[in-house]
Amino acid sequence: MVTQIGRPKFSRVLNAAARFQQLKPKFLMIKKNAVLLLLFIAVNAAAQPFQPVNNNASPEAKKLLSFLYGISGKSILSGEHGGGNRFLDSTKKITGRYPALWGSDFIWSGKNGGGQRVVDEAIANYKRGFIISLMWHQGRPMDNPPYGFKESVQAKMTDEEWEELITPNTALNTRWLAQVDTIASYLKQLRDAHIPILWRPYHEMNGVWFWWGNRPGKNGVQKLWKMMYDRFVNYHHLDNLLWVWGANGPRDIPLDEAYSYKGFYPGAKYVDILGADIYHSDYEQKDYNELVSLSKGKIIALTEVGELPKPEILAAQPKWAWFMVWTNFLWKNNSREQVNAIYGRPETISLGDAINKL
Repeated sequence: MVTQIGRPKFSRVLNAAARFQQLKPKFLMIKKNAVLLLLFIAVNAAAQPFQPVNNNASPEAKKLLSFLYGISGKSILSGEHGGGNRFLDSTKKITGRYPALWGSDFIWSGKNGGGQRVVDEAIANYKRGFIISLMWHQGRPMDNPPYGFKESVQAKMTDEEWEELITPNTALNTRWLAQVDTIASYLKQLRDAHIPILWRPYHEMNGVWFWWGNRPGKNGVQKLWKMMYDRFVNYHHLDNLLWVWGANGPRDIPLDEAYSYKGFYPGAKYVDILGADIYHSDYEQKDYNELVSLSKGKIIALTEVGELPKPEILAAQPKWAWFMVWTNFLWKNNSREQVNAIYGRPETISLGDAINKL
């Protein structure tokens, strides 16, 4: 029996049911779209297994890393290293295209260094659309500027000096901090200009030719890398940096050796991108496989090259996210045919067409 009080309630239920039948197609469409959205999010999450190691990374840094994961295994960015624009212009003259990536160096070759020039060029080239990669041939902390390349950057440190360097509040550690803080002051200008940087310090650390080189283990260059990371991220808040660990391709050339990657790697908590500098056309598949294994899904890149990889090498090693040719090696160590063979590949991204590859 339905009471007088119950009739209106029952009537409302019937009306609601009728309205649901009318809205059912729309409801199913919304449900379908929601499922598709969840699938889209899941696919993109799978495509980018790692966020920046700096939890406070800037939106621009996050976007750049996301872009790199988006092209990983499908495309490769072209790049050219060298201060000023003459190497960029030479690339355009040879290929008809500008590279997508421009690299420069905070090397302190003059008494006052060239840091402001690097910053000004980076800002100008970022506005043109280039991705910016920066490195630093750092002079030994015990030396005074200008730092000679052979006399300081490639000079040696004793084990006792190294221990002093990595020990807080020692004289050598304090001198190192002063150097690092100087470079941080330039990187802050780029942070404040909202420019993301592929930051590649202590490169080729597994080689024997720099003062920071050939010191494997937790108290070797791993420790030095973590010291810089802590200073830049937690003290200077340089949240625009993506941390690029650029080793040298392993090689056994006498007195010019570069050793296996693993002992020099500071760990996934401190590295966004793993790289290899390759010269002498030394694109060994076993070395590529070792780096892919060490990366555990993180981006890898050819952070410096002398001789460009041949198309068949890139086909066999598809995970490289970019290559960056070192200064005049583009025409000094490569024929025009070799250069155009790589720049002409449909997988190669140059300035202006990067958006089409996303």
